[in-house]
Amino acid sequence: MEKIREKLNSLKLESETWQDKCEELKEQVKQLEQEKTDNENLIKSLTTKNQTLEEEVENLEAQVTEHKQLAEDSTNLKSHNESFSKKNQQLEEELEESDAKLKETTEKLREADLKVEQLERKVTSLEQERDDLEKKYDDLQSKYEAAKAELDEISASLENL
Repeated sequence: MEKIREKLNSLKLESETWQDKCEELKEQVKQLEQEKTDNENLIKSLTTKNQTLEEEVENLEAQVTEHKQLAEDSTNLKSHNESFSKKNQQLEEELEESDAKLKETTEKLREADLKVEQLERKVTSLEQERDDLEKKYDDLQSKYEAAKAELDEISASLENL
C-alpha cells in the first residue's frame, strides 16, 4: 500500500505540476490573446494612419502639380508682361514723337494763323485803299467828264465864232 501511496503522491505531484503548467499556459494564452488584440488594434490604427497619409500624399501631389502649373503660368505671364512693357515703351516713345510733331504743327498753325490775320488786315487795308482810289477815280472821271463837256462847249462856241 505504500507503493500505492507513493504512486498516488507521485501522481498528485505530477497532477499539480500539470495543473501549474496548465495555469501557466492559460496565462500565456491570455497574454497572447491580449497581444493579438493589441496587434489588431495597432494594425487598424496603422491602416487608418496609412490611408490618411496616402490621402495627404495625393493632396500634396495635387498641390505640387497645381504649383508647377502656377509657376509655368507665372513664367508665361512674366514673358507676356515683358513683351507688354516693351510694347508700352514703344507706344510711349511714339506718343512722345507724336506730341513733338503736334507741338511743331500747332506752332506752325499759329504762325500761319498770324500770317492769315496779317494778310486779312492787309487785304482789308488794300480793299479800303482800292475803294478810296475808285472813289477818287470816279470823282476824277466825273471832273474829267465835266471838264471835257466844258471843253467841248468851249470848242463848239469857238467854232461857232
